[in-house]
Amino acid sequence: MTMQTESNIHTQRRRLLAGLTAMGASALLPGCQTSGAGTPGQPFRIDVHHHYVPDAYVAALKANKFRPVEWSVQASLEEMDKSGIATGMISPPPPGVTFGDTAFRRKLARDINEAGAKMVSDRPTRFRLMASLPFASVEDSLAEIAYAYDVLKADGIALMTSYNGKYLGDPSHWPILEELNRRKAVVYTHPTTPACCGNLQPFVSINAIEGPVDTTRTMVSLMFQGGAAKFPDIQWIFSHSGGVTPFLLSRYQREEVEKDFRAALPRGVVHELRKFHYDTAQGHHEGALKALLAIIPTSQVLYGTDYPFWDGRKVTGDLVKGGLSTAELMAIDRGNALRLFPQLKA
Repeated sequence: MTMQTESNIHTQRRRLLAGLTAMGASALLPGCQTSGAGTPGQPFRIDVHHHYVPDAYVAALKANKFRPVEWSVQASLEEMDKSGIATGMISPPPPGVTFGDTAFRRKLARDINEAGAKMVSDRPTRFRLMASLPFASVEDSLAEIAYAYDVLKADGIALMTSYNGKYLGDPSHWPILEELNRRKAVVYTHPTTPACCGNLQPFVSINAIEGPVDTTRTMVSLMFQGGAAKFPDIQWIFSHSGGVTPFLLSRYQREEVEKDFRAALPRGVVHELRKFHYDTAQGHHEGALKALLAIIPTSQVLYGTDYPFWDGRKVTGDLVKGGLSTAELMAIDRGNALRLFPQLKA
């Protein structure tokens, strides 16, 4: 037996033991909690990537020739109970507030947010609002931030990765980022169809390739255009385990050195990446998790499902098989989100 083979066997044994231990906490009863806070059998996970599709959004999508996904409040609740999800942090699926003229986007953001606030009011322990912004307009976004936080009592902000071909770190957006930074906002992001690439490969879904890539593009814009360092109190959440970012790290480190980004990145690329947060939605398989956890600590990983496009049992199953300890699983399922949303502890 070679040393390499022995090493592989020891690794597999360690993962098996960790997986069996974790099963006691979450795998055997994926819809229930068996340890940690709360009563046994009670859903406990916090899903930071949980979509809602209210009537106003459906009408806007249909009027602009988009096909809305099937969704209902009751279906959300049933999925949450099956997957052991106590609370869904709700946000609209793409395209979000990225289409129509300025007045249309302003009204759409308000309508979506008020519908979400009604869901929260009806079931405050099950749903919490990540408010949408008409991000292409600075003035309208600032007004909606104030309304979302001060009137609707939103828990955070939900943004798409790009608006009118501009990414979140573009300096034209900095007045919005400044206000979000002042409020120490939690900002969840979701990819949408990028202006460059909507029909490059029409034989597969745009989300199969360009969605994760657009997440990486917006992360790069925030880092290399200086927004991440300039507005350090924004708590960013990036979907799908950071898109393709973990696989391209060495390229960004090379860019950082060769083109001298000391002004934009005074503490370096890795520092910013380790500050960001990442959800597990459709990035929960072993390869994605290994790549992500090679560069960031488990404390930055949040449970996300991408409902209604995915269900939580698949996410939980892969996390359990990923060799994480029971403590790490509980942190991803709930604990890490509570640091961002301490109001959910009650």
